[in-house]
Amino acid sequence: MNNTTIETLIGAAVVAIAAGFLYFAYTSTGYANRTGYEVQAVFANVDGISSGTDVKLHGIKVGTVSALQLDPKSYQAILTVAINEGVQIPDDSSMKVTSSGILGSSYIALQPGGSDTMLKPGGKILDTQGSVDLMGLIGRAIYGSTGSK
Repeated sequence: MNNTTIETLIGAAVVAIAAGFLYFAYTSTGYANRTGYEVQAVFANVDGISSGTDVKLHGIKVGTVSALQLDPKSYQAILTVAINEGVQIPDDSSMKVTSSGILGSSYIALQPGGSDTMLKPGGKILDTQGSVDLMGLIGRAIYGSTGSK
């Protein structure tokens, strides 16, 4: 009977430590402080982007990609982006898919525009640039263009 009590106490301690780690992860990642607003952007190519991908403004994280969907008519990717509270974006801003170096992960780079009018929640960013097909560019450089005589 004494062994059962010790095993129960050890099991309770393990569960308490696991709960502490979950609480720490929840509060330190910023997931608990998800406030702000969402905007949308339409891209031709979003290779390497998924839900949860960072949105950065001059290298500083200002939001995350919250959803991706395919427009059934134009076959373009529609990204829904959650922008952090307190970050105002001019309505003529642009977004592009970029990466952190050659082998780095992809993220969305936000370039602010010069307008005095700020983008409203639910608004759309119209100026976008999709990801670059690096292997296609290397192939063209090695084998030359396909339109030669």
